[in-house]
Amino acid sequence: MPDQKTKPQSILITGCSSGIGYYCAHQLHQRGYQVIASCRKKEDVQKLQSEGIDCLELDLEDSQSVRNAFEEVMEKTGGELDALFNNGAFGQPGAVEDLPREVLRRQFETNVFGWHELTRLVLPGMIQRGTGRILQNSSVLGFVSFKYRGAYVASKFALEGLTDTLRLELHGTGVQVCLIEPGPILSEFRANGLKVFEENIDTEASRHRREYEKQVQRLRTEGPAASFTLGPEAVYQRVLHALESPNPKIRYYVTFPTYLMAGLKRILPHRWLDYFLRSNS
Repeated sequence: MPDQKTKPQSILITGCSSGIGYYCAHQLHQRGYQVIASCRKKEDVQKLQSEGIDCLELDLEDSQSVRNAFEEVMEKTGGELDALFNNGAFGQPGAVEDLPREVLRRQFETNVFGWHELTRLVLPGMIQRGTGRILQNSSVLGFVSFKYRGAYVASKFALEGLTDTLRLELHGTGVQVCLIEPGPILSEFRANGLKVFEENIDTEASRHRREYEKQVQRLRTEGPAASFTLGPEAVYQRVLHALESPNPKIRYYVTFPTYLMAGLKRILPHRWLDYFLRSNS
């Protein structure tokens, strides 16, 4: 826990309108951290502010928004941000062959490029002070692929590659980099996915249209839509360890499916793993 006699540890958390980001912002605030939350929509910013959480607007698709938010964070922290939790993301459903170029680009703008830009902005100060934590909220889909999740899978695979490389390059600087890899977590993720699916995928023209009916039904399901779904508190426990352990883990698995998939990927031949993934996604 942060020492109450000294300056509170500061953390910027993106994607706090609901789910993991919202929960972690509140819990870390209660724990004594100087939490700076961010949301894309003004009404979500106002909601968190009304709940006592310092929150600002940040649209990860917009470089100017990222830079403006960073400058505001520096003002709030006196130029010393201790931790960044990159969490704001969405999942674009749809078969790979049905993803227009601009749709795939938007997935990467939010899930990869925005995170990368924000990380580059906060790193110089951390490196100069010789301390800092970068937490990247990835997914089980950052190391295995499920059907009709190609855009999201690609963004998370890219994120994991960048993060692993960054960790190697930051060795000896005092800046720790951790990947959080949740499986199914209760959030607004499916509802947001349904919205962009209906906006961007031409289901009637697709050879996958019958399968899409099942996908839409899953996306419209309220509450847990998959086995072993956990609440955001499960992610928070890993986030807390990554922030406060003197020797944080490189990867934090969350939920049974993540542990299962990691094990199967290590032991199964590729074609056997493909068969399992085709049958269970």
